[in-house]
Amino acid sequence: MAARILDGRVVAQQRRAQLIEQVGVFTAHHGVAPCLAAVLAGANPASRQYVETKARAAGKVGIRSETFQLADDTSEGDYLALIDDLNRRQDVHGILPQLPLPSQIDPQRVFERIDPRKDVDGLSPDNAGRLALGYPRLIPSTPLGILALIDYAGVGLAGTQVVVVGRSNIVGKPVALLTLARHATVMICHSHTPELAVRTRMADVLIVAIGRPRAIRAEMVKPGAVVIDVGNSRVEGKTVGDVDFDGVKEVAGAITPVPGGVGPMTIAMVLENTLAAARLQVEAER
Repeated sequence: MAARILDGRVVAQQRRAQLIEQVGVFTAHHGVAPCLAAVLAGANPASRQYVETKARAAGKVGIRSETFQLADDTSEGDYLALIDDLNRRQDVHGILPQLPLPSQIDPQRVFERIDPRKDVDGLSPDNAGRLALGYPRLIPSTPLGILALIDYAGVGLAGTQVVVVGRSNIVGKPVALLTLARHATVMICHSHTPELAVRTRMADVLIVAIGRPRAIRAEMVKPGAVVIDVGNSRVEGKTVGDVDFDGVKEVAGAITPVPGGVGPMTIAMVLENTLAAARLQVEAER
């Protein structure tokens, strides 16, 4: 029996409908709409399209957005100066540096510079540390979206074996911490993990974020497992994930498609984080 398809567009739409009401209440009560500022350096078409998609999605739920387009050769000093300016602006509640950054700009320095209360990516040392200690504030949007998809699948994580393939600060590490907080037993695998297939076949929930097209095949998946594919690559003119969708869907119990799975959820959670950030800043001003 083929797997249930976890359509991220459906879940994202449901959450956006709730967010419209929540943003409306916030704006009416405080007299200002939450505002998301995206910083785009360079002319990467995919990055530009992603920023434009976020801006359109923000407008649909009542969140104001601003986009700052910088040249590809912008110095790190000038980039950080813009971050400082956005930190000072009381009408900006969320700051979103679009990755990847040009090579002369260190992403770590950027996230260290962002006011943690405006860090809608959840990647500042302050927010990453709070998540690791079990006191999360703003959490990376893709891991939040993954949790929402797991909930949509109807899976309780307590007592399950979760295997995360990938150890990035953006996805792998935070999603491991989030599932651990829900009492799963968690294993993180990566490029130096021996016998990867042995470990992935242990997973009740398999989360894959390694950036290698179709790396996870049907024989590497436990029958009935929930498979969350975070990958996004172009192969022969098609967008594909890190999981061989056609093969794995015949084995898994539930699976996310690419595109249309994790991607829409990431955008939805960025918007939710923007409202959460706005609330944090309003509370701090009281």
